[in-house]
Amino acid sequence: QNWTRGMSYCLHSGSHVDTGPIYVRENGKLHLVTQAAGSIQNVAPKTRPFRLFSRGFSVELCMNREDDKARRQRTDHFIFTYTREGNLRYSAKSLFSLVLGYISDNVDHIDSLIGFPEQIAEKLFSAAEARQKFTEPVTGLRALQKFTEAYGSLVLCSLCLRDRYLVISDKLEEIKSFRELTCLDLSCCKLGDEHELLEHLTKEALSSVKRLLLKDTSLSDAGLRRMTAPVRVLKRGLENLLVLDLSCNPKITDGGIGYLLSFKKLNCLDITGTGLKDVDAVVKRLQTRIGLVRSQVPLKEFDHSNCKTEGWAEQTVLQWEQAVMEATKPQDNLRSSTAALRFYGKTHRIEAAVKCRPVEADTKTSGSLQFYKEKVQNCHFPLKKEVAGSHELRNHKKRALAEPEKERTSKQKHLCLTVEDWDLLNTY
Repeated sequence: QNWTRGMSYCLHSGSHVDTGPIYVRENGKLHLVTQAAGSIQNVAPKTRPFRLFSRGFSVELCMNREDDKARRQRTDHFIFTYTREGNLRYSAKSLFSLVLGYISDNVDHIDSLIGFPEQIAEKLFSAAEARQKFTEPVTGLRALQKFTEAYGSLVLCSLCLRDRYLVISDKLEEIKSFRELTCLDLSCCKLGDEHELLEHLTKEALSSVKRLLLKDTSLSDAGLRRMTAPVRVLKRGLENLLVLDLSCNPKITDGGIGYLLSFKKLNCLDITGTGLKDVDAVVKRLQTRIGLVRSQVPLKEFDHSNCKTEGWAEQTVLQWEQAVMEATKPQDNLRSSTAALRFYGKTHRIEAAVKCRPVEADTKTSGSLQFYKEKVQNCHFPLKKEVAGSHELRNHKKRALAEPEKERTSKQKHLCLTVEDWDLLNTY
């Protein structure tokens, strides 16, 4: 009991600070020493429940997408979820997803992707697209070029820019970076003959285009001459073109149709609404030279709803369109100036964006001028074969075979090249 008296002395001494309950271990048991009497009681210790977090612990995830620096510096390496009981549960992300996120944040620093697996490249493109890396002015173009150089048509095989002239003017270099396109729709864009994108159509990068829709683009004979010069002379450019839509371009005349005779693989042609004077002569010329027959019913090949943007960069093009739409929205601070104009009795100028409407020419006299090749069976359009039309086609074929081969002489080959053509070819 000597140690008990010593313990009680220590407990009753006022010089020591109260340290709370004191436990003594004896013979494998834990005993509580009371401070009042200094006695020992056998009390089982209370075990506290194990908690990973305190009761007031909470987690809030904040992602600032507007601040690029904050987005790059974030370290969200964990995925936070909740169990059925409402408890917070977190798990670490896979190493692949972490590396994929890091590379997508620095995708503009990649040297080349040639030879990289397509499956992983598609995921990398989607990750960079989710971070809107391709919408940035300088780095976005450089990153997009790395993908288009390596994967071509997988990035984008069909591009529809119908009535999207603002997107073309804002993202012209990005659009020119797309390679191996098979379908391109530039209808209702009012590009004209001197636009840089029309000149880009003659490059070897777009030699894979098979369907080209240029409805209501303000083209004339000069534009057709520039567009067909590489095909007529160098046998490159749009030589693989199968479907061509030139409708609603009243500046295209009978002379401009002659440039289209260089498209030997052309299966479908639409020249409705052009400025033709002698329609019968043009129809006969197309039929005898490249075998195109005038259709009596509208062809489904010229239904613009069939042309859509397809490929990895489909969402990227939508992001470009949304950015242009947000930039062209009317601002709220313009209402005060409008109210002031109304107060002073002045008329306010309408600054709303006017939607493009195709220039419909007078088609009552000529009707629909859509042509197709009768030999082609895989084109998806309705055909109505008439007996009279088949007899006329056979007669024209006989006449073509009976004609002397004067057109194939070297003299007429040299006659196709004018001084303007040589000047145009010198620019390539």
